Amino acid sequence: MDVQIFGTKKSADTRKAQRFFAERRVKVHFVDLQEKAASRGELQRFVQKFGIKALIDESSKRFAELGLRTALYGDERWLAILVDEPMLLNMPLVRRGNALTIGAAETTWKSWLAGPTPSAGQA
Repeated sequence: MDVQIFGTKKSADTRKAQRFFAERRVKVHFVDLQEKAASRGELQRFVQKFGIKALIDESSKRFAELGLRTALYGDERWLAILVDEPMLLNMPLVRRGNALTIGAAETTWKSWLAGPTPSAGQA
């Protein structure tokens, strides 16, 4: 089983996700969003499952810096902003095959370890 984690080294939840999988000897591919932004296609997977609002961290410092509190954008515009400004994302974004989570989701991760490889409809 391989897991891909999108986040930053400074994010406590990202470190928690890395530690969770490392303790269970699961191979992890870590993408540091401060070094390399997630692609539009990768973010689109999360949008399709959770919706654009679930990806946006409205409590982030960067959200306030950009003055987005009153922004009324459509999904496509938000997606473009998130590609350019990855520090606006709720972290970590975790993917195993077609299964996805946003944030610390240990219960879901444990189910991944217990069951077969998830299909597109599973979390």
